[in-house]
Amino acid sequence: MNEIVKPNLSNFIKSLRDFGYNFQIALADIIDNSVAAESKNILIETELDPSIKLSILDDGFGMTKQELIEAMRLGSKNPDDERETKDLGRFGLGLKTASFSQCKRLTVISKKEGRIVCRRWDLDLIVEKNEWLLITPNLNEFENMNLFEKLTCQKSGTLVIWDKIDTIQKNNYYEEVNLLRNHLALVFHRFLEGNINGSKFLLALNNNRIEGFNPFNENNLATQILPNQIVKIDNEQIKITPYILPHHSKLSSLEYDKYETSEGYTKSQGFYLYRNGRLLIHGTWWGLNKITDAHRLIRIRVDISNNQDSIWNIDVKKSIAYPNPLIKTELKKILDNILNRGQNVYTRRPQILKDKNIVPFWNTAHTNEGIQFRLNKVHPILKSLKDKIDNEQNFILDTYLRGIEAYIPITSLEAYIITEPQKINQKKLISLEEKKELLLRLMNIGLSKEQADELLKTEMFKEVRED
Repeated sequence: MNEIVKPNLSNFIKSLRDFGYNFQIALADIIDNSVAAESKNILIETELDPSIKLSILDDGFGMTKQELIEAMRLGSKNPDDERETKDLGRFGLGLKTASFSQCKRLTVISKKEGRIVCRRWDLDLIVEKNEWLLITPNLNEFENMNLFEKLTCQKSGTLVIWDKIDTIQKNNYYEEVNLLRNHLALVFHRFLEGNINGSKFLLALNNNRIEGFNPFNENNLATQILPNQIVKIDNEQIKITPYILPHHSKLSSLEYDKYETSEGYTKSQGFYLYRNGRLLIHGTWWGLNKITDAHRLIRIRVDISNNQDSIWNIDVKKSIAYPNPLIKTELKKILDNILNRGQNVYTRRPQILKDKNIVPFWNTAHTNEGIQFRLNKVHPILKSLKDKIDNEQNFILDTYLRGIEAYIPITSLEAYIITEPQKINQKKLISLEEKKELLLRLMNIGLSKEQADELLKTEMFKEVRED
């Protein structure tokens, strides 16, 4: 005899809400539905008082009553079914699991063929009644809502409302909204830039348009865009486009900071996986390479279609993917040359110019002990000083200078060159006016014309001479 055993809905819902979404990933999952509906405008509005609330309106196809009821069903799609090219979903869970991960009440209002329909899941009510009760709210409830008014004026579209949001604290609200803006700018940048044929849309958050953030800095002439490579696995094509970002010396401070992102260059290196133009994950080597500062300028775009989920092991959240062994083998073959080129850009050394018209403060010596940086002992300023002091004072000065040579803060320099190279600016320690004043004082203490000419050849006073 068979028995029907219903799940404990209270426990089931707790598990359903614990899919591992964060606020940003969850909302991106909702926007995927708007993209699939070929929306041209997607508007997001958030509220802080009296409680945190979020609404997303698109102008896509919209849904009829039956289509909406089916969309509210958990598992509304068979993941093995063939999908439309523009479909960014798979399991038929995204709308529900993404929403439930952030809020206890999900309302969806949709307009199609001139009719507006509305349905709601309220998790508190489901737990109370121990039944999956799909609510039909009265539309009068939304008559003072800005995005609902916009929906009524549109030909078609869908409005998704999250309330009873319990994953964000009010004191973290503005930080979460800022993180959301940055996340959406990155994840959907190719749509926002118009690089996906027929799928460009406008995305706005609280009436502020979101501009796409292209992580590859393609508009900078110093960015190296290497030739595309195609890998075929199970009759499916994987397109790989490697980028090597510019050395920091080729960037302004603003541009350097922009492409560093909040994660930093080192954590942003690696593969960027796009499915149908939508970024799924980024900043990973999938175990094919170690994260190292030498490769921090390498970012590799990987483009796949929406029927390759199984060979990439893409999860429900579309935030985790792991290529199968065949793909990893092909990716590994491509990597070696890319890694070498990227490392060469990062570790490149400025060309040492042996300009006889410049007298440097430092010289580089190649010895049996390795490379050493040594002060120029015949620098005219140092030579002039040493000529004016006795042997004991010379000994004290030499001891001090040897200490400077031996204890250059190389470790600190390396750290700052990696993390904040644009902020290092030793030359600002002495202004042009200070250099002029120093030169005048040196000449007033009895320097000969020959000595003054030598001084003008030094690095310090080169700018004075040119001025």
